[in-house]
Amino acid sequence: MLSIARELDLRFCAETRQDAAVIDDIAAEAFGPGRFTRAAERVRERAPHDPALSLVAILGAEVVGSVRQTRVSIGGTDVVMLGPLAVRPRFKKRGIGRTLLAMAAETARIAGERAIFLVGDRAYYMPLGYRPLPVGSVRMPGPVDEARILGLELVAGAWEGVAGTVEPR
Repeated sequence: MLSIARELDLRFCAETRQDAAVIDDIAAEAFGPGRFTRAAERVRERAPHDPALSLVAILGAEVVGSVRQTRVSIGGTDVVMLGPLAVRPRFKKRGIGRTLLAMAAETARIAGERAIFLVGDRAYYMPLGYRPLPVGSVRMPGPVDEARILGLELVAGAWEGVAGTVEPR
């Protein structure tokens, strides 16, 4: 992580209120208008992300990437939903997203969280420790490809027996 930061002169910081507009722009650039139809967006409408668990990547004075995390529960078990993770296209494939993911997991762990889940691409997230959650165990408030629901344990055994609907905490 540090070599990427040195190579690009990047800083990774907690998200601030002033970052909101540029983070929205980065998400629009990365995912387009279709992002508003996703089941994860339905969750975020009811449980806004937590800036204390969310991070930005800054190059010079420009925010070039971000990751947001939302405190939710699944069937009464507290977990964190990660997303969106987005990096400006001209800065992709430099390890910024992977660094943001690692730092987000560590931030959540330090905050006392036990597990993270997301809806995402297996090929990208599984090499970073995320594993498919059992189909049917996580019910989202809208259609979702259940094969794309992945989880990361921050504490060993954190996903054991977790099942139910994603709800705000």
